[in-house]
Amino acid sequence: MSLLVVGSVALDSVETPFGKADNVLGGSATFFAAAASLLTPVQLVGVVGSDYPMEKLEPLAVRGVDLAGLERADGASFRWRGRYRHDLNSAETLETHLGVFSHFSPKIPDQFRRAPFVFLANIDPRLQREVLRQVERPRLVACDTMNFWIESRRPELLDLLEHVDLITLNDGEARQLTEQSNLVKAARWILARGPRHVVIKKGEHGAFMFTESTVFFAPAYPLENVFDPTGAGDAFAGGFMGYLARTGDLSEPNLRRAVIYGSAMGSFAVEQFSISRLLDLTHKEIDQRVRDFHRLVSFDQDLNE
Repeated sequence: MSLLVVGSVALDSVETPFGKADNVLGGSATFFAAAASLLTPVQLVGVVGSDYPMEKLEPLAVRGVDLAGLERADGASFRWRGRYRHDLNSAETLETHLGVFSHFSPKIPDQFRRAPFVFLANIDPRLQREVLRQVERPRLVACDTMNFWIESRRPELLDLLEHVDLITLNDGEARQLTEQSNLVKAARWILARGPRHVVIKKGEHGAFMFTESTVFFAPAYPLENVFDPTGAGDAFAGGFMGYLARTGDLSEPNLRRAVIYGSAMGSFAVEQFSISRLLDLTHKEIDQRVRDFHRLVSFDQDLNE
């Protein structure tokens, strides 16, 4: 089934303790699409400037990412420059140039409006809400957010929560949004405001998925080399939503499997700069890593204890 993503398409310049990369593909929608398209067809909506190297997106188009919703506007593209020190869980932003993204107003093409699965990547919640006014009865709507929107657009974000089925956010964002230090209480707070599922990402420490009556935890994959954490959360969301769209199954057991697929995609994304690893990734490697995740958490319970 098709999967619609609306978010940023950017150019990143990133420095980590292991190297640097300049003007590489970045943005929430880009990372999401690179991961999700390994599992299902993706429809992308975003905006780039007249300076954007469109040929760099060709590998995504070849894979099946429909770029009909990618607007090209006069002006400069969204660019971000950041640096990671030895704490790879947080980036130091050195420069942000929004360019044409500062005037982004999502326009969903007619052929995208019936997508059964919709992911609202990290953009202004007012724009996320506008997307929902343009789509027609999707089976599942998920959204992401960040600390900037939690602080500056809190009323609009709370309104959005009433109209989505699932939200993904990291542990710091969950605490900031809910003013709860305990993540279980934070998840309950969010669930009471609309979403039926809350996924809280903890970076190198894994991810939780909460529903009204269940809690599921997936560990992070133990990697020896992490080159670039940029976009790992978006790759997680791409794997998660991509698996749900591929299977069309929204049962609790399948949602748990989707968390594992999301964790697998996030673990691959950090192995190289930008989306390079996701472009080289094979289905055989994905299947093997999912099996590795199963072995990480599988054990036999001794009922005689």
